[in-house]
Amino acid sequence: MAIKEGLAYWPSVTKPNTKYDPVYTVDLLVDNETADEFEGQGFKIKTLKTKEGEEIGRALQIKRKVNGPNGMVRKAPTLVDRNKVPVDVEVGNGSKVRVQFNEWEATNKYGTFKGLDFQGMQILELVTYKSGDGDEFEALDGGEEF
Repeated sequence: MAIKEGLAYWPSVTKPNTKYDPVYTVDLLVDNETADEFEGQGFKIKTLKTKEGEEIGRALQIKRKVNGPNGMVRKAPTLVDRNKVPVDVEVGNGSKVRVQFNEWEATNKYGTFKGLDFQGMQILELVTYKSGDGDEFEALDGGEEF
């Protein structure tokens, strides 16, 4: 297994991203040397951009599909803090992390494919995830509804 350090973008670690097929995923922003190395080995590299279209940098796409062959369900990657204590938090964009993964390669009638299987994440500096779903509200004094 390999471990790379970088900044996490769009991480889904303890809960899978269900926009399409359920998948645990993180785009790991890395330096250009690391991106070039992985791209040279045939791995897909993603260019991350701001909402305004400015380039942030290049990232490794590290994923683990939830559903496997014959009804198999894969477990979530391990998520730990800097002291290796398991945590259950939502990791926000820009968090400094270390990601553990396995390289894989498969061949079928469409060609040969390579990827990085998401094994675990260690949070070094957490950026709080802001969901916009009302979690930030606090109870108001008075106990009156309206």
